[in-house]
Amino acid sequence: MKSLTMTRLLLGILLLFLMACTTKTVQQEARDKRPNIVVIMADDLGYSDLGCFGGEVNTPTLDRLAKNGIRMTQFYNTARCCPTRASFLTGLYPHQAGIGAMTGDKGLSGYRGHLTENTVTIAEVLKTAGYRTGMVGKWHVSLTKAQKGEKQLKWLAHQKNFGDFSDRASYPTGRGFEKYYGNIWGVVDYFDPFSLVNGEEPVESVPADYYHTVAIGDSAVAYVDEFAKDDKPFFLYVAHCAPHWPLQALPEDIEKYKDTFTKGWDAIRETRYKRMVDMGLLKESESVLSPRMFKEKWKDNADTVWDAHAMAVHAAMIDRLDQTVGNLVAKLEETGELDNTIILFFSDNGASPEQPIRAGFDRAGETREGETVVFPRDKKSLPGPQTVHAGIGKEWANVANTPYRYFKAKVFEGGIRTPMIVHWPKGIQQKGSFVSNLGHVSDLMATFVELAQTNYPETFEGRTITPTVGKSLLPAMQGVGKVKHDLLFWEHLGNKAIRIGDWKLVMLKETDKWELYNLAEDQTELQDLSDKYPDKLKEMVALWEQKANAYQVYPNPQ
Repeated sequence: MKSLTMTRLLLGILLLFLMACTTKTVQQEARDKRPNIVVIMADDLGYSDLGCFGGEVNTPTLDRLAKNGIRMTQFYNTARCCPTRASFLTGLYPHQAGIGAMTGDKGLSGYRGHLTENTVTIAEVLKTAGYRTGMVGKWHVSLTKAQKGEKQLKWLAHQKNFGDFSDRASYPTGRGFEKYYGNIWGVVDYFDPFSLVNGEEPVESVPADYYHTVAIGDSAVAYVDEFAKDDKPFFLYVAHCAPHWPLQALPEDIEKYKDTFTKGWDAIRETRYKRMVDMGLLKESESVLSPRMFKEKWKDNADTVWDAHAMAVHAAMIDRLDQTVGNLVAKLEETGELDNTIILFFSDNGASPEQPIRAGFDRAGETREGETVVFPRDKKSLPGPQTVHAGIGKEWANVANTPYRYFKAKVFEGGIRTPMIVHWPKGIQQKGSFVSNLGHVSDLMATFVELAQTNYPETFEGRTITPTVGKSLLPAMQGVGKVKHDLLFWEHLGNKAIRIGDWKLVMLKETDKWELYNLAEDQTELQDLSDKYPDKLKEMVALWEQKANAYQVYPNPQ
C-alpha cells in the first residue's frame, strides 16, 4: 500500500511538473515578440557634444549604445523644439501637424500651436496595435495658455494657480499615452518645474532635493519596471529638457568640468573636429571645419571665467542625462528586455545661442519662496543654481555644433543635423558603424509602424488623417538596404531649406538670399554654388515653393 501511495505521489509531482512546463511554454508563445521601442530625445544638444560624437562630456552609457549599435551621421530634426516634437509624433512636417512656429495660435492651418485634428500620434497608432505606451518629460505640443503680466510671473513661480496648463485633451494622455509624468510647457526651472503633471493632475510641489533630469530618468525606469511585467511590448518616449537653458545642474556634476573649457572656443572646436575625423565620423574631403562664426577671440574675451563655467554647466547637464540613461539601460537588462528593445537617441535641434535676458512668458522672476532670479547679461553671476537663468550663448553654440555653421532655429546644418544613436541587439548586426543614409524625424512614424507590424491609418477616431511624409528607416538601420528620400523640407520662422540628394538649398531670414550647396563635397556649407548653377537654383526654388504650399507653410503669419 505504501508503495502504491508513493507511486501515486510521484506521478502527481510529475504531472504538476509537466503542467508547469506546458503553462510556461504557452505563456512564452503568448508573449508578444515584437520589439519594445524606447525614444530618448535631448533638448538643445549640439551635434558634437556627446563623447561618441567627438565631445568632451563623459557619456559612457550613450557611448556604449553607439559602440554596440549604429550612429546615423545625416539624421535631421526641424531646427526647433516643438516643431520637431510635432513632426516626430505624427510623421508629418510640423506645419502639416499645426505647429509650424511655436505653441501660440496664429489662426492659420499651419500655425495653430497644437497637434491638429488631421494628425494621429505614434502612441495612438502603437497603442491600437497592442503596445503599452508611456511618456516622461517635455511635451510642448499643447497650446500655451498664458496669463498676463504679474499673474503670469506668479503662476510660473508657483505662487498662484490659474488652472490647467492647456486643454487636458491635448495632454499626452489625450493623445495615446496611457502613462505620463512631465512638463506640458517647454522651459523649466530644473529644481522646481512649472507645468508639471502626473497623468493629467498637476504636481503641486516637489521635494527639496528635486532635479528634473533625475525625476524624468527615475520615472522612465519605473515605467519599464511596470511594462516589463506585461505580455505586451511597450513604447516609451523619454523627452529630456536637458541641456536646454536655464543652465542649472547639480554641483557634483559641475565640478567634473570646472577646468574642461578654460582653453576657450577655438581650441575646443579644433580638438573636437580632430576627434571626429579620427573616429571616422567625419571625412575631411567632405567636412572641413567651418571658420569660427564670431569675431571675438578667447584671448580677447573679458569674461573667460564666466563663459568656461557656463559650458561646464552645459556639460554637467548632459553628464547627468547620460547617468539616467544608464539607469534605464540597467533596468532593461535586469528585466530581460534589452535585447528586444530598440533604443533611439537624438536631439530636437542644434545647440542654442539663446541668452534669456528677463522674466516673462515662460521664465519666472523669482522662486516659489520669493528669491530673485538673476538673468546675468553682465555675466556677474555664475550659472548653475536655481536663482540664475542663463544660456551658453552663440560662441559656445557654434562649438557645440562642430563642424557646422549656425545653431537652433536656423536650417543650416548646425541647426538641423542631430547626433543619432540606434541600439537594438536583436536587430542590428553592423555594431559600431556609421550610417550615412539620410533620415528625418518624420521617418520614425513609418519606422515604428513597420516594427509594430501594423498600418498607418487613413482615419482615426472618426478623423481623416493626413498621410505620413516619412519612410521606414529599418533597412538602413539594419544594414540591409538604402532608404531613398525624394526630398527633405524645412521652414521655420522664415528660415528655409530643401535637400534633394546631395543638393541643398538654404536661406537665412536675415539675408533673404537663397544659397546652394553640394553636400557630397561640402557638408559644412562653405561654397555657395548659386551663381555657378543658376538652373539648379531656379529648379530647387520652384520645388521649395511648391512644397511650402502643399505643407501649409502658406499663408504665413510672419
